[in-house]
Amino acid sequence: MNRLAIFDCDGTLVDSGATIFAALKVSLERNGLEVPPPEQCRRIIGLSLVEAIATLLPALDADRHIDLAEDYKHAFMDLRAAGRVEEPLFDGVIELLDRLEHDGWLLAVATGKSDRGLKHCLDSHNIHARFVSLQTADRHPSKPHPSMVQQAIADAGASPETSIVVGDTSFDMAMAAAAGAAPIGAGWGYHEAEELIEAGAVAVAEQPLDVLDLVRSHVHG
Repeated sequence: MNRLAIFDCDGTLVDSGATIFAALKVSLERNGLEVPPPEQCRRIIGLSLVEAIATLLPALDADRHIDLAEDYKHAFMDLRAAGRVEEPLFDGVIELLDRLEHDGWLLAVATGKSDRGLKHCLDSHNIHARFVSLQTADRHPSKPHPSMVQQAIADAGASPETSIVVGDTSFDMAMAAAAGAAPIGAGWGYHEAEELIEAGAVAVAEQPLDVLDLVRSHVHG
């Protein structure tokens, strides 16, 4: 049975928090809404877009959440057109992918991004082809529903018992646990380590290369 490492994108592979906040700020301001502080906005990263808006602004009705999600997309595309989208890889991510592949792991992504947004992000770092499965919000319920992990496992010919999920939010950890995969927290991302543990993480890595030791000690023994 194949071994599969499934990665979240925003906050795990790339540091996109500042750009996401910038697009959200533009969208909310032009709709006459107060912009929550950045630390509050960071907490919704990882959810699918409508669910993220609903979590951030629960007092608004469902139709407004949908409209704001569409407006956010336009704001993000405007930032991209202006060359203002910054999604740098976290230090150590490439080395982690290299070592996992060297050890025989297949790689996948499960993200709240759209297909288009994920492809643009991965292509910009020349890593798109490294992943055998790319699961996005375009085809699945929002995290923490296990659908994305389940499909990635099926695509890779793996099993829950031979799969890990590396993510920086409680949504990622709960998603992995619901799918029967081993959740490993990315402590360099947007949720605190304590939250990741409470949501089901078997361990939390302080930096990307720590994932290797955690896999050996907490997943394979």
